[in-house]
Amino acid sequence: MTSSPDSFKSRQTLQVGDKSYAYYSLKAAEENGLKDVSRLPYTLKVLTENLLRFEDGRTVSKADIEAMPGWLAEQKSTREIAFRPARVLMQDFTGIPAVVDLAAMRDAMKHLGGDPKRINPLVPVDLVIDHSVIVDEFGNPQAFKRNVELEYKRNGERYRFLKWAQSSFDNFRVVPPGTGICHQVNLEYLSQTIFSAKEEDGTEVAYPDTLVGTDSHTTMVNGAAVLGWGVGGIEAEAAMLGQPISMLIPEVIGFRLEGSLKEGVTATDLVLTVTQMLRKRGVVGKFVEFYGDGLDHLPLEDRATIGNMAPEYGATCGFFPIDAETLRYLRETGRSDERVALVEAYAKAQGMFRSTGDAHPTYTDTLELDLGEVEPSVAGPKRPQDRVLLAQAKQEFAKAMDTEFKRADQAGKRVKVEGTDYEIGHGDVVIAAITSCTNTSNPNVMIAAGLLARKANEKGLKVKPWVKTSLAPGSQVVAGYLEKADLQKDLDALGFNLVGFGCTTCIGNSGPLPEAVSKAVNEGDLVACSVLSGNRNFEGRVNPDVRANYLASPPLVVAYALAGSLNVDLTTEPLGEDRDGNPVYLKDVWPSSTEVQEFVRANITRELFASKYADVFKGDEHWRETQVEGGMTYAWDGNSTYVQNPPYFVGMDAQPKSPEDVVGARVIGLFLDSITTDHISPAGSIKAQSPAGRYLLDHNVQPVDFNQYGTRRGNHEVMMRGTFANIRIKNQMVPGVEGGVTVHHPSGEQMPIYDAAMRYRQEGVPLVIFAGKEYGSGSSRDWAAKGTNLLGVRAVIVESFERIHRSNLIGMGVLPLQFTNGQSWQSLGITGEEKVTILGFDDIRPRATMQAEIERPDGSKETVDLLCRIDTEDELDYFRNGGILHYVLRRLAA
Repeated sequence: MTSSPDSFKSRQTLQVGDKSYAYYSLKAAEENGLKDVSRLPYTLKVLTENLLRFEDGRTVSKADIEAMPGWLAEQKSTREIAFRPARVLMQDFTGIPAVVDLAAMRDAMKHLGGDPKRINPLVPVDLVIDHSVIVDEFGNPQAFKRNVELEYKRNGERYRFLKWAQSSFDNFRVVPPGTGICHQVNLEYLSQTIFSAKEEDGTEVAYPDTLVGTDSHTTMVNGAAVLGWGVGGIEAEAAMLGQPISMLIPEVIGFRLEGSLKEGVTATDLVLTVTQMLRKRGVVGKFVEFYGDGLDHLPLEDRATIGNMAPEYGATCGFFPIDAETLRYLRETGRSDERVALVEAYAKAQGMFRSTGDAHPTYTDTLELDLGEVEPSVAGPKRPQDRVLLAQAKQEFAKAMDTEFKRADQAGKRVKVEGTDYEIGHGDVVIAAITSCTNTSNPNVMIAAGLLARKANEKGLKVKPWVKTSLAPGSQVVAGYLEKADLQKDLDALGFNLVGFGCTTCIGNSGPLPEAVSKAVNEGDLVACSVLSGNRNFEGRVNPDVRANYLASPPLVVAYALAGSLNVDLTTEPLGEDRDGNPVYLKDVWPSSTEVQEFVRANITRELFASKYADVFKGDEHWRETQVEGGMTYAWDGNSTYVQNPPYFVGMDAQPKSPEDVVGARVIGLFLDSITTDHISPAGSIKAQSPAGRYLLDHNVQPVDFNQYGTRRGNHEVMMRGTFANIRIKNQMVPGVEGGVTVHHPSGEQMPIYDAAMRYRQEGVPLVIFAGKEYGSGSSRDWAAKGTNLLGVRAVIVESFERIHRSNLIGMGVLPLQFTNGQSWQSLGITGEEKVTILGFDDIRPRATMQAEIERPDGSKETVDLLCRIDTEDELDYFRNGGILHYVLRRLAA
């Protein structure tokens, strides 16, 4: 870890109690010529320290370090720097493909004549299995036990593979199923805020805890002053293998918070407000840093809730500096006294400690919010930034019925639910889920939900019979304090029984609706609703039967389950009737902040965290009984439908060949704005009649055992068939049709995108995709890029990209291109019948102008200027090698 040049003589000694640490001092660097570094935002101080520590004259030069305070001149920079995170965090959906690739790289290394043992994570990697539990059982005391049994039955192959990886790879730990959500386990246990590690000579070096994660909500830990963000699995693999993450020094937007939240307002209401404000401001690719004396009144759990939603407001991160509240949280969640002392001493020595009344750093731009002005809110029906005041939710849903769903004339429509004595209609809530790291990490809103349930039970209120209820906490700590506070039984009485420790509803693992309800929704073509305490509500994500999805705080999830519909104004209309037939309103059951705080203080203790995390890697009896096969290389099972050796390295030589030009490509997709990676990447349930379903049927898997795409991410055959197969995606080549279909040319036949891609492959025809603005926003999903590559797409041409997806496309050898001069595929009159030729692949330069020749069906041709969105020299190296994994593998083999 010792950097050789140390141009600014920054390596110093920090004494903490009776222990001394080496560290790279920003103050010493400033005294030795790195002028004004103390004026930088906290996040850029973290990056500067990283550069000082890893200065080697090659990947990190003196000029790179000087560019950090140089940023102050314009508060932005075009300088490319190499960032090396301290660790990598994964969840099983996005982590398994990365581990599959590592296993495949060991095989490929063997083929190239190298030592497979060299393929190993070089930085610590934690993988938390949290995305596989599905809400099959709900509303009964056996739900948790039954869902766990089904999870192991469905995922045995994947879990055996991960257990092999844990035993075979160095620097790789697995947190078993049933423990919690990766971001909450990260916040409560894995993160240290300031890390320390021993060098070869025994010297202990202290440095900021930083990470990248294969889930975009890695940013949740920004609330604990840990700089980290989501990257594609492809970037994460490179980071694991010792490659720096190439990035431009970002703009940093300061978000000033003043005042405090008023009575009845939750952290969820605050985060939805912040998300809306930042989306409106436009912070894609930027860092956001929170400052101001409002932080004095903002618990770390609330900060983590805001940090979690950074992908929803579009920022790379949403960072909170170290202060007294950070130290409180670390202490109360079981970190050692020695660790807390190091965090405080280090932050103060580095000018990274925030105190009340401090002068704020220099920012690119600033926003301001008085916390006292935040009002109760929900967000929906389709996007996290579409905040709606709770008092206006009913009328806004009525508007959405007209504008979004074109059903304004059907407002009163009701459909009888077979075998019951009730009907359902548009706007009825069929899923009410307390789920996702966003809010289950926050005891204030979880206790509030429990107290609201208690008051509702006391008054005799019941959840409407068509509502599927679930509680999936982010860690066992939550279950512990709800049990200790005796609030779990109140939630159970309303059907909010524990269903599992995992992401569940927020990622589409909501499980099927009861058959009769599903039938009524589909036969009536109803706009059914979900209300969830998650961070994602994109169309088609939560459940295939549900069209409108609303994000809300856990207590509001319970309230909507009682009301049963978005057509009820919770602020003025009753949730239901008490035992005497009197109306009961939300204000009658809403707990006061004083009540909530009393329960928090009485039931959430340091001892609870220590006991729940004492054996975090041990797992339950199911995990302990899981058998492992394979040694240095994995024993691939050719019959497995879950884990297969991917084809990326087939025919790979020790030296890269120059990438071929795209000649006579066909258009496989024409898309509008805001195509998310949720649209592109396989997710949710697998339909029997889909290409992936047909593959599984051919391999003797029955539909009842299909599981879902996320659990089969280790099998490229399933995943490439599910790429662009989202039930709500709209390919403008087939106007008026929803789902992953296209038109094959020149035959003119309409077919699934996968089938067309395979036909083009047989014909030797390359493919391109056209789209609009913000292409690839949403979760940082490597399969959105991997699937694009495996379908034969050579270039993606859009008006603008989301940061992670652009990077991932390059990492898989797909060229990202951007329209210039305000052009779009619509302005060019492209219909999808054209042929596209792009030359000059052997001489690509970062951000150079390239030309595409568009050949119309009538033979006429037009040349269009496009901006090459390979932004850096490192990205160019990856692209020329055919992808980042090939680049790393060749270097290690050499």
